[in-house]
Amino acid sequence: MTRVAAVDCGTNSIRLLVADADPATGELVEYARLMEIVRLGQGVDRTGRLAPEALERTFAACRRYAEVIGEHGAEKVRFVATSASRDAENRDDFVRGVLDILGVEPEVISGDQEAAFSFDGATKELTGRDDLAKPYLVVDIGGGSTEFVVGDDRVRAARSVDIGCVRMTERHLMRDGAVEDPLSPESAAAIRADVAAALDLAAETVPLTSAATLVGLAGTVTTVAAIALGLEEYDSEAIHHSRVPLDRVREITARLLASTHAERAAIGAMHPGRVDVITSGALILQSVMERTGAREIVVSEHDILDGIAWSLA
Repeated sequence: MTRVAAVDCGTNSIRLLVADADPATGELVEYARLMEIVRLGQGVDRTGRLAPEALERTFAACRRYAEVIGEHGAEKVRFVATSASRDAENRDDFVRGVLDILGVEPEVISGDQEAAFSFDGATKELTGRDDLAKPYLVVDIGGGSTEFVVGDDRVRAARSVDIGCVRMTERHLMRDGAVEDPLSPESAAAIRADVAAALDLAAETVPLTSAATLVGLAGTVTTVAAIALGLEEYDSEAIHHSRVPLDRVREITARLLASTHAERAAIGAMHPGRVDVITSGALILQSVMERTGAREIVVSEHDILDGIAWSLA
């Protein structure tokens, strides 16, 4: 086995996985799996630049991750940055900061690369299961973008589009520096319109209605799953490979649409960093399920982070 450290830095969160990877058996033995909400993409959709305070939050998390990587003696480290970094004019500041802290240069990957990593991370462990038919459609709802990947034993088609829970919140729900609370019907309609247009783009490349199993990744999907399961606190083992029917997603989305910030914050399984963006994320998820015709979504806690780890092995 090879001891690897994978870092995934997205628009909303930065995550670390340290594991032993065995390509022969398809096994990952985890030593650390960490996540921090740093909101690197704060304001990027509006300004086109990474904000100084967002960079500092991200660098502080990198310093903590460097300690964990050192403690576990990882032989290989790979740092992947996604939507917010792709969009930013000053991404060189980000690259230099990460290189100084972790000793590796962050790779600002394309949407297609992001999609491939997500597919590998989510589906490698599904091989041999007869209860989940192929092909899979993997949907990774991030902060700034959403990736759609269809495949069986490998990727057949992929597309990344610029809809994400942070991007939609900042574009449609910010009022004088605060998130609209609760959402107006007009704001919800604006988000749905953007998502519908993005799904049209995705469908030009990815056959959205041809997959037998819809697999959902990332914080929006796992949080909705936690709510569907009635969890009092976040439990990744209970969430992993749970199945959420479309009707339940509709119920939860409607509940979130009508909720205040305080009501969302009081949900036991809700991470504080997702309180202001979960409603936009739920609207994206519901729209995706309705467009694909999926009656349920299979939720995976394994995603792009695991795909990055496998790329090192």
